Amino acid sequence: MKTYSVKADDIQRDWIVLDATGVPIGRLAVEAAKILRGKTKPIFSPHMDCGDHVIIINAARAILTGNNKADEPIYRHTLYPGGLKQIPRGELLEKRPDYAVMRTVKGMLPHNRLGAHMLTKLRVYAGATHPHEAQIKGAAKAKAEG
Repeated sequence: MKTYSVKADDIQRDWIVLDATGVPIGRLAVEAAKILRGKTKPIFSPHMDCGDHVIIINAARAILTGNNKADEPIYRHTLYPGGLKQIPRGELLEKRPDYAVMRTVKGMLPHNRLGAHMLTKLRVYAGATHPHEAQIKGAAKAKAEG
């Protein structure tokens, strides 16, 4: 038997919609990262981007679980001396839910050029509407397990 190696022509990309209503943000991010990487496909290859496009709707309705998760700080740096900023995770989810979900999914993808390319196939929307209806064929909608 020979080992199968996926080629760029063999990759078929679908569009999958995940609904974040009432789902813990971490579990939602795990499902999105698996789909973006292509781990749900039998042709998965770790060195190629064989994943699908993911649309996450209702990001504002995602929840945080755990006793102190809403108070846990998120850090960022302005790249100026002394420019370390922080914001509580719960406040970030209220103010910018699309960024909070995108940031969580980014942390679960490979930290290299391949992971950055996978992240371009993720779209996150705070509400229930999105402008990608033309790309979705049939019943490609899914609800994240939670």
